[in-house]
Amino acid sequence: MKGKIVLEEHVSSELNNSVWDSSGEAARNGQAYMDDVEWRLLDSDRRVEEMDENAIDISIVSLTSPGAQGLLDTKKSIDFARQTNDYIRERFVDKHPSRLKAFATVALQSPAAAADELERAVKDLGFVGALINGYTNIGNVDSAQYLDESPVWEFWERVAALNVPVYLHPREPLPSQRRIYEGYPSLVGSAWGFAHETATHAIRLMLSGLFDKYPNLTVILGHLGEGLPLMLPRLQHRLNMQREGVGLGNAKQSVGHYLSNNFYLTTAGHFHTKGLLDSISEIGVDRMLFSADYPYESMKTASTWFDNALISDNDRMKIGRENALKLFAL
Repeated sequence: MKGKIVLEEHVSSELNNSVWDSSGEAARNGQAYMDDVEWRLLDSDRRVEEMDENAIDISIVSLTSPGAQGLLDTKKSIDFARQTNDYIRERFVDKHPSRLKAFATVALQSPAAAADELERAVKDLGFVGALINGYTNIGNVDSAQYLDESPVWEFWERVAALNVPVYLHPREPLPSQRRIYEGYPSLVGSAWGFAHETATHAIRLMLSGLFDKYPNLTVILGHLGEGLPLMLPRLQHRLNMQREGVGLGNAKQSVGHYLSNNFYLTTAGHFHTKGLLDSISEIGVDRMLFSADYPYESMKTASTWFDNALISDNDRMKIGRENALKLFAL
């Protein structure tokens, strides 16, 4: 299919590389793999060449995980987000303005500053929304502020006013929550831990009442929804059975309602037709988006699968291009 649009596509910067240690990723994935990923994260020209080779028209790029969410100093995280957005605009978007768009990096250590930076990125830099790498560390590496918690609602108010999507991207579980992975470190990240962490985070958003207060909010999940299309019906059934129980949040609607009305799902890193069909059956084809997860995944692998998947050409066009054009007003 020609003219595809992708939106979980990652970049990095010299500033980012000075802050984060990639040795854990290298241990899990192999050094040769990470060496290849790291130069591609900094590159824009080869990225566009691969887009051409795979009939991808537009790529929406974002800072690789954990981004600003992992910085412990609030002022440094705010400065980091602003510098990162300026860098992405200059180094990627301005270099290929018709091909590359961007999600903003925001530092939720200060929700007010994150809201201001998102507004600047959208209005001044032309970014199309924000990508947030899961929970935000507050004070130490074993702390977490999740996006449903009350301090963050100040940020969500601005998101609703700007009417732009937020991509909820995975990060690893907190160090204190990894006992089940001991002896199997390769499961901590993208192979397994990412999905469990991010799906639970999304459920927190659904149960919090956030989407009742701001019904126009749009959250994007990658990897075919981190397993939620398959598991959410059971979750909804059990929560209904437990409706007299405690800790059910403040939501006025079912979790299935919010998934179908406030979420979009992408194919990033999950190139499986049965999974795609299950996702479509749960939320409809109009809320599905094509993505690759470059450079952690191959544009060629993603495109070869998607271009030949056993779905209708009408659905392929919606997922591959039309839904993204509407969502981001491209």
